[in-house]
Amino acid sequence: MTTNDHIMVTTTHDDEAKARELAAAVVRERLAACAQVYAISSVYWWEGEVQSGPEWRVDFKTRAELGDRLTAFIGEQHSYDTPEIIVVPIVSGSASYLEWINAETAG
Repeated sequence: MTTNDHIMVTTTHDDEAKARELAAAVVRERLAACAQVYAISSVYWWEGEVQSGPEWRVDFKTRAELGDRLTAFIGEQHSYDTPEIIVVPIVSGSASYLEWINAETAG
């Protein structure tokens, strides 16, 4: 199924518990149908030098129309000064999975 009605929103956290708390809060608010939390290793420029360290990535699946609300919620809840919040379209997927996202984020 090809569509532009769904998105994946990604953020990161330096602490697994914080990442999982954010994931649960977003799903509880019905701003996303689900979230995956997994360990990554990040390398980035910050405060004038290259930094690196472990982080926890969170990927949220939701309807495109909830994108602004979801990114605002993440920004409000996040402990980083400048949190990563990236939105990418889901251009294709199984019809039943995309319908499930719709159902779990409705109302």
